[in-house]
Amino acid sequence: MKQIRIGLFGKILIAIALGVLLGYVLPHWGVRILKTFNVFFAQLLKFIVPLLILGLVTPAISGVGRGAGKMLLTVMLLSYFSTVLAAFFAWGCSSELLPHYIQAGIEAEKNEVVKFLPYFELKIPPICDVLTALALSFMVGTGIIVTKSAILKQVTDDFGEIVKLTIMKVIIPGLPIYIMTMICELTASGKIGAMAGIMFKVIGTGWALTIVFLVLLYIVAGIVAGCNPFVTLWRMLPAYLTGLSIASSSAVIPVTLECCEKNGISKDVRDFTIPLCANVHMVGSAIKMLASMVAIFIIYGIQPDCGKVVNFIFMMGIAAVAAPGVMSGVLMASVGLMESIIGLTTEQIGLLMTFYMALDGYGPAANVTGDGAIALLIDRFFARSKSTI
Repeated sequence: MKQIRIGLFGKILIAIALGVLLGYVLPHWGVRILKTFNVFFAQLLKFIVPLLILGLVTPAISGVGRGAGKMLLTVMLLSYFSTVLAAFFAWGCSSELLPHYIQAGIEAEKNEVVKFLPYFELKIPPICDVLTALALSFMVGTGIIVTKSAILKQVTDDFGEIVKLTIMKVIIPGLPIYIMTMICELTASGKIGAMAGIMFKVIGTGWALTIVFLVLLYIVAGIVAGCNPFVTLWRMLPAYLTGLSIASSSAVIPVTLECCEKNGISKDVRDFTIPLCANVHMVGSAIKMLASMVAIFIIYGIQPDCGKVVNFIFMMGIAAVAAPGVMSGVLMASVGLMESIIGLTTEQIGLLMTFYMALDGYGPAANVTGDGAIALLIDRFFARSKSTI
């Protein structure tokens, strides 16, 4: 008999439903047991985030040295600025839209609800903070390019594989349980009704913003490349639907390549650009992230520091490099930045993760569709000068 495999999205839905059920039926001590796991897993996340950045970003930077040229630099810069612009777009639009249908300070007003404390806390201090990990990644990655050290390159590549393995075998399987424990606590404390409604509003807003941004991105690409933006965007629909269903930017590369071929993009350009963009162009994930973050600001009555949000957006664009190597990699790479730059608490980050992952597919779908716009621009600039690769 063929085994039925449930994807991460299905597991998240089951975790949410189970969390609600347990929140209604478990006694106080039972919720505290789940809270103990919740606190432990949060500590594990804090520990793994700097290692994730060191393990993924360092090999990505050192790998840039192989075959680097004008096209590579152009793809990297276009992808980075597109991701950053998407984040600013989501921040501005969400800040205007979400306050109209999310009650401000809803969590700050609930001071008398039951508090569930863990039975014990196990501290797992990270080896360094996130910004230190980013700085070290750039130093080591750039050093490998300059020194051409094959041994150090192999060490960082192998370490990256170990980090990926830890994420895929420990962190990702534990996320549904982590979300379940959080939903259970929200239910037991009487908050779940408001949070469920907010979650759907955040998902709807983020999804709509990804579509609007893709239209704008293709209009710009169409003007520069001299093609009909709406026709080219329509031809990317198979890639969008595939990304929506399997929630992975990297896994959709073959479909994205076929769509780009239909858009008339030369083979050398699409074969070079699409795999690279799958690792550095994160417009959908950036929009999801900022829409979820704005919702957290509103729920907890936080007045965000604009300078800190700007800093977070630029750092997130860097941390997202090679993050698609693991499931929900952009989220994982940004957890530490939320705490160190924005100042979100463990509880707030956990709720943000729930909003982000409740419907994960529309982020990767926008990512891979946006890759086609970058490919159009690169084809316009480099199709007649392929020797620059």
